[in-house]
Amino acid sequence: MKYVTLSNGVKMPMLGYGVYQVSKDECERCVLDALSLGYRHIDTAQSYFNEEEVGNAIVKSGIPREEIFITTKVWLEHYGYEETKKSIYDSLCKLQTSYIDLVLLHQPFADIYGAWRALEDLYADGKIKAIGISNFYPDRMIDICSFARIKPMVNQIELHPLNQQIDAQKWNEKYGVQVEAWAPFGEGRGGLFTNEVIAEIGKKYNKTNAQVILRWELQRGIVIIPKSVHKERMAQNLDVFDFELTEEDMKVMSSLDKQESSFFSHRDPNMVEWFAKMVEERKHNKNHKKEKKNW
Repeated sequence: MKYVTLSNGVKMPMLGYGVYQVSKDECERCVLDALSLGYRHIDTAQSYFNEEEVGNAIVKSGIPREEIFITTKVWLEHYGYEETKKSIYDSLCKLQTSYIDLVLLHQPFADIYGAWRALEDLYADGKIKAIGISNFYPDRMIDICSFARIKPMVNQIELHPLNQQIDAQKWNEKYGVQVEAWAPFGEGRGGLFTNEVIAEIGKKYNKTNAQVILRWELQRGIVIIPKSVHKERMAQNLDVFDFELTEEDMKVMSSLDKQESSFFSHRDPNMVEWFAKMVEERKHNKNHKKEKKNW
């Protein structure tokens, strides 16, 4: 496994296992499979609703806690100083751990600064070993780096061959922020798993399209968290340290960049409204459940 050293000296595995869209029913088994194969970095989030299953798997694995790097993310409805702190203590309980290696603010909306101050204080208390952000475009990243007490150590963003984030990586690196890719395969959109250009590169090394993509990202210095519920594919995703792409391969990969999201823009007013409505709906549902409980 290769590691990157974050700005605060914490070592982070460059390849991890992501559990986004892994159901509660499958999550524990999947994380146990990943750990048995050699993964030592697990990425979850409050909004994935599977932190408990991740925690169960880590405990059942028998692997010493200090050998596993755990990431979780604070969801929007928990932003604000007090609510963020409370939500992280909840995450600590669900993950069955006394500390979390990395906590990210999941989205660049709502009370970012109240939430960030909570991360800073929990970091100072040793409850979190590193703090960061997710989905922050360069302008939002520079804002928080410039005005917060502690700069983010990681920024997890959409990054794959069709949206290569070359400019964003330069800006993050300028401020000492490590870039991490969510959807490193672009969830297969745009035919990435069957792309002939990538397949031609793969033939030279007897590697799949997925393996070429992961190797390309690693060689750019990007932390990656591929997800699969199939153990054999988890193994394939981990098997990317025995070959190296040439400069020419890297240039060919760069030609695939469409320089646009394969999902949505966080600057689209319609999407911002969608996030705001979702948070309101969740709050309403939570309050409704509380009322029913008290009846």
